[in-house]
Amino acid sequence: MAIAPVLDEEEKIGHVVRRTPLAIVDELVVVDDGSTDRSALVARELGATVIELGRTLGVGAAIRTGYRYGLEKAYDIAVVMAGNNKDAPEEVPRLLDPIADGRADFVQGSRWLEGGGDLGDMPAYRRAATRLHPLLFSLVARHRVTESTNGFRAIRTAVLRDTRLDLDQLWLDGYDLEPYLYLRVVKLGYRTVEVPVSKVYPPKSVGQTKMKPISGWWSMLRPLVYVGLGIKR
Repeated sequence: MAIAPVLDEEEKIGHVVRRTPLAIVDELVVVDDGSTDRSALVARELGATVIELGRTLGVGAAIRTGYRYGLEKAYDIAVVMAGNNKDAPEEVPRLLDPIADGRADFVQGSRWLEGGGDLGDMPAYRRAATRLHPLLFSLVARHRVTESTNGFRAIRTAVLRDTRLDLDQLWLDGYDLEPYLYLRVVKLGYRTVEVPVSKVYPPKSVGQTKMKPISGWWSMLRPLVYVGLGIKR
């Protein structure tokens, strides 16, 4: 299954649904995080399963909802990709292969590996931040990575049943959940692999991100601080 969290992306979510390779993705689940536009309707009309949260809880809460759905439906693997069409759904096989081959429990898509990238109109400050974060992540995790902020990834759902992973913490409702999950998976000794993937930012005029520069990036850094210092588990 694949999960696409979405918030007010009626112009983009249709592209995500159409591009998803349904020959290998059993079900595309669009989790609507309180959109006020037609995002949910567009996705549903194109055949996606839509879960509406009713109000905006945060991208972490949306992803967590998708994971719960995957566990309830007994799917073996859950892929997460952007609902704003910045990821390439056609590349889902790259994420699935290491798990299917028995080489990994968690596969992180990296825009910085050879064969990935094509960043489009990505702002300079985000280029810098997404290069710095993996360095800090690697220090805390004691495991070198090239990517730690990209939400395009896959995980064996059995990992999500590990009681040492507490995804229900309220502070993980925002962007915190994605680096938190990756960090905890590494620290718990699960097998992780990076694969090259595309990440294409559209022109600023059509909207690039919902993330706010200061609070959003603190959300990405907070798991490194909390888990690294033992404040949270």
